[in-house]
Amino acid sequence: MTADRPPVPPRFSVQSALWVGLGLAILWLLALLGPVLAPFLLAGILAYILNPLVARLCAKGMPQLAAVLLVMVAGLTLLVLLVLTLVPLIREETSQLIERLPELLGLINDQLAPWLKEKFGIRLKVYLTPTALRQLVSSNWDSVQGILTNLLGSAASGGQILLQIVSTLLLMPIALFYLLRDWNGLLERLEHLIPRRWHEQSVALARDVDSVLAEFLRGQLLVMALLAIYYSAALAIAGSDFALPLGLITGLLVFIPYLGFTTGFLLALLVAVLQVEGWEPIIAVLVVFGIGQLLESFVLTPNLVGDRIGLHPLAVIFALLAFGQLFGFFGVLAALPASAALLVGLRRLRETYLESRFYTGT
Repeated sequence: MTADRPPVPPRFSVQSALWVGLGLAILWLLALLGPVLAPFLLAGILAYILNPLVARLCAKGMPQLAAVLLVMVAGLTLLVLLVLTLVPLIREETSQLIERLPELLGLINDQLAPWLKEKFGIRLKVYLTPTALRQLVSSNWDSVQGILTNLLGSAASGGQILLQIVSTLLLMPIALFYLLRDWNGLLERLEHLIPRRWHEQSVALARDVDSVLAEFLRGQLLVMALLAIYYSAALAIAGSDFALPLGLITGLLVFIPYLGFTTGFLLALLVAVLQVEGWEPIIAVLVVFGIGQLLESFVLTPNLVGDRIGLHPLAVIFALLAFGQLFGFFGVLAALPASAALLVGLRRLRETYLESRFYTGT
């Protein structure tokens, strides 16, 4: 009687292990090559957004090359107009801050400090004169040297970051042109590479991810536009300087939850303080952004984005932080597509679980 031989592991388990290993290797390469892949991923995201416009122009009889160039020129024109709108805000507010700094410090010493002392017992006194500044530097020279050393040490890394940004800006338009030109062909090639036994499921999953991303982007772009119009008009009515650039900044940055509101609110508050016209501009800014936050949270986002898609703002924030920590700027760009794919996968997993014998008990 021969001893029983151990069962041979099935072939598909070896294949599964190989696929898992390949997936881990790809993730490791993405983390390693993140800075190099960032402009290509950014171009891919923009190509995904702009490709429907190219398709519509081609459907109306325009040659594909002309449609691609027209869409890219239009996008570049909008970007230039946005930069030209925002640059005066930064330049003017910086010069005003430098000019009015002594006046603001006097306002703090004469009005804010006595009020804090009377109401809360907090003593606050701010001095910033040339003599006081020299005395502060001389008495803390060791600390100043350490700060200067750190600044010089970070200059090299800052230069590398600047070089990376410049390379991204140079490579991204080139990659965007080729992606828009060859978008349909690239999708057909990717689809042809899918194994036949997984083809139907993979295509259906990709369509679900595409639907989630398309709905999210369309809804989010509409929210951004409406909020930019609201903040620009409301700040103009409130008498705030630079209402248009402040509204544009707030609306465009709404794409990242809470970042747009916080950035726009702080900038608008700084503008109101620099106007030095009492408390009325500051109160107006508080009212405008309070109403704007309520409008965004309870009207626009639930009706245009959240309820139709299911991408919760906390999930978006977590994805941005997690992917940014793992893959850097490349991870921030990949966070939204990965979140959509994960959402679709979780939906499929939930459907499978609800149909399983473990859940139904049959």
